[in-house]
Amino acid sequence: MSRPTTRTSDASTSRTTDDALVRALARALGGDDARVRTTDAAMEKYAVDWQNKYRGRPLCVTLPRTTEEVRAIVRLCAEYRTPIVPQGGNTGLVGGATPTEAREVVVCMERMNGILSVDEDAGCATCEAGVVLEDLESAVRSRGMTVPLDLGAKGKCQMGGCVSTNAGGLRLLRYGSLRGSVLGLEVVLANGEVLDLMRTLRKDNTGYDLKQLFIGAEGTLGLVTKVAISTPRAPLSVHVALFGLESFAKCVEMLKLARENLGEVLSAYEFFDRESLELVLAQLKGTRDPLPGKPRAFYVVVETSGSVAKHDSAKLKSFLSIVRRRGIVVDGVVGRDEKHAFALWTLRERISVALKYAGAVYKYDVSLPTARMYNLVTTLRERFEPKFGSSVKVLGYGHLGDGNLHLNISCAEYDDAIERAIEPFVYEYVRDERGSISAEHGLGLMKAEEIHYSKDAKAVALMATMKQTLDPLGIMNPRKVLPVAAVRAAASTPMSRL
Repeated sequence: MSRPTTRTSDASTSRTTDDALVRALARALGGDDARVRTTDAAMEKYAVDWQNKYRGRPLCVTLPRTTEEVRAIVRLCAEYRTPIVPQGGNTGLVGGATPTEAREVVVCMERMNGILSVDEDAGCATCEAGVVLEDLESAVRSRGMTVPLDLGAKGKCQMGGCVSTNAGGLRLLRYGSLRGSVLGLEVVLANGEVLDLMRTLRKDNTGYDLKQLFIGAEGTLGLVTKVAISTPRAPLSVHVALFGLESFAKCVEMLKLARENLGEVLSAYEFFDRESLELVLAQLKGTRDPLPGKPRAFYVVVETSGSVAKHDSAKLKSFLSIVRRRGIVVDGVVGRDEKHAFALWTLRERISVALKYAGAVYKYDVSLPTARMYNLVTTLRERFEPKFGSSVKVLGYGHLGDGNLHLNISCAEYDDAIERAIEPFVYEYVRDERGSISAEHGLGLMKAEEIHYSKDAKAVALMATMKQTLDPLGIMNPRKVLPVAAVRAAASTPMSRL
């Protein structure tokens, strides 16, 4: 009799505690019920990722408007020992912003969407975490500047999420990673204190660069509430060309020539295979084969960005002459105008959307040696063909200019047999090539337990110690980024033993 009674009592106590926390959160947000959501219907879009792959049932969803409100939420969750899941535009691909079990409080930043300043002289902008990337781009573009980040999800992803995942995107080749572009941050720590690192200085050599701890940490160390980011001058001249090639080796060969002959104006170099193009053409209305006729095995999109149209056009024309003369490309097309250039980019940018429409998809974002990137795709096709035939399609595309392959396995629905054929094979393959199992999407829930394929044990232990130091209660986005066992071990392992 005692065991059922204890369970009932524990459940009753838990419900009472949860109810008390929800009421306290509502008071902290001014008694606005619309900003503390508790019903399944009201929480639905926050409880599942955009792929419909990861799903949870949070205790509630909070929608703060200010840093002070985020601070109050974190303090209350610390008091009640309740986990926090930060969320931005919810466009992630590894479950990093998705609640994983009951009693988690989602802190959604969508209402913290103010652009605070745009400094043309310094070339930087400051904004709140919930500002959508495309909105920030529009704001600075009107001042002749640009955000050094361009993603397929730019119409929905938010700056806090971009920073927290260290998002890469299409133009990392030109501007580098966010680690170099982010100038300052404001972060709410796990104890509710506000860490003010909001500086717009490009040079600050005073001690440790603490903001780097939170870039790419996926909210496991603190919640990013404000961002200061460099905004270089927007290019005055942009050209886009798409090429058809017969082999991946030709794509790599052309990349070398692009770097040599386009030099400082080369801003993007993206590739995708025929299978990716066919999926886009089949799934997305209004798309057309850019090079109709004989199918090409691979396609490359090259973008140049500069300040003098005549100069840039001449460089591109010379480059086209070289790659044709050497027989590297089969054929190609140059964007006639901005609309045509956008259509060419769409074929690459919307592959991820087409995959979602096609059914279930297993997505892997890896870094590999450039010349051997595509070998993983062909190896997996050979692995799948005998067992699954044409029911499983393996596609490859990505940022060839920085060695980032997006590997996608598309099928009608998620299947344990398919997943077993992928994992851990893909991770072992990447490890053996001394690559990274996450190039730009982060680790999230999907890869937290797999970090050892890219980092050695001491590195993981040190990361876990940092997590334990900044989040001793373990409430900040638990089970994401780091293995559970490593985090637990850090709580009982002194620094001297690392």
